[in-house]
Amino acid sequence: MRFAELVIPGAFIIDIEPHTDGRGFFARTFCAREFADHGLVATTAQVNASYNRRRGTLRGLHYQVEPASEAKLVRCVSGAIHDVIVDMRPSSPTYLRHVSVELSAANRRLLYIPQLCAVGYQTLADDTEVVYQVSGFYAPESERGLHHGDPRLGIVWPLPVTEISPKDTAWPLLSPEAKRP
Repeated sequence: MRFAELVIPGAFIIDIEPHTDGRGFFARTFCAREFADHGLVATTAQVNASYNRRRGTLRGLHYQVEPASEAKLVRCVSGAIHDVIVDMRPSSPTYLRHVSVELSAANRRLLYIPQLCAVGYQTLADDTEVVYQVSGFYAPESERGLHHGDPRLGIVWPLPVTEISPKDTAWPLLSPEAKRP
């Protein structure tokens, strides 16, 4: 695996290194030792899958606060997504900044999202499926979210939103005192 750190400290794009032969290829998508060597959380408590019928579906932006914060490793196994990470760590030099990455079945990339960073994505194709490993257990009392259209974040989604949950549309806007660096 090849690890490339993004602008948000601790966030990484991970590219697989396929070993090919006449059958196709074999590649590692997770190795606790390699993750630990890069300073990443190497624990998996849950593995989740998300299937999305329609192009333009938006999920997120979600994160969990202490004591149940969680790191995530996201991979798109069918279709394509525009994945967005927002740094929610007040002491971080990139607090409230975001980064976007395209993940697809074709590019086979993975995205590592550190603890206390919100994540959301929009599907770029019909019938898109996303699998993500999570370092902690879901804790509803620790769940937080950001409104996908919050002007303070300045996120530009590539498509009009075709589907979104009532929960995701109800996340509040950031308060006026929330400052971007």
